[in-house]
Amino acid sequence: MRHEFQKSEPRMKLELLGVAAPVDALQPGLPLYLAPVEAGFPSPAEDYLDKRLNLHTHLVKHETATFFLRAHGLSMINAGIHDGDLLVVDRAVPAEHNKIVIAALDGELTVKRLVRRGEKVLLVPENPDYPEFDITQREHVHIWGVVTYVIHKF
Repeated sequence: MRHEFQKSEPRMKLELLGVAAPVDALQPGLPLYLAPVEAGFPSPAEDYLDKRLNLHTHLVKHETATFFLRAHGLSMINAGIHDGDLLVVDRAVPAEHNKIVIAALDGELTVKRLVRRGEKVLLVPENPDYPEFDITQREHVHIWGVVTYVIHKF
C-alpha cells in the first residue's frame, strides 16, 4: 500500500509506506555486534557476535497502531527530519505539547511539532522559512499519530 499526499507550499509532503507487520520468527533480523566501534585500529567483530537484531522489535512498540511515512520537504529540517527520511509513527502515543505529530490539516498530511501557547494550539515547523498553523479553532484537523523514530540516510 503506497499513497502520496501532495503538498501545497509550505506543508511537507508525506508518503504512506504501510503499517507495521507482525514480527516473523522465521526472519531472524540483522547481526548484532556487542564490540565497541573503534575509530582507530579495526577489531575482528565476529568475536563479539551476540545475537540477531530485528529492528522491528526496537522501533515498533504498538504494532497495530504503528505505520511508516516518508517525509518530503524541508519544513522539519531543524528537528532532524530531512527530505526522504522514513518516519515511524505510533497512533497509540498521546499527542501532547512539544511532540512531533502527523496531522491531517484540511485533508492534507503534514508533519509538525504540536505546541500549546496559552489558549492556542499550533502546528509549528522546525524551519524559520515556514509558517506556523494555528489549529485552535479549525474544524478539519486530525492528529494521525506521533513520530517516534526518524530513520535518516547519511
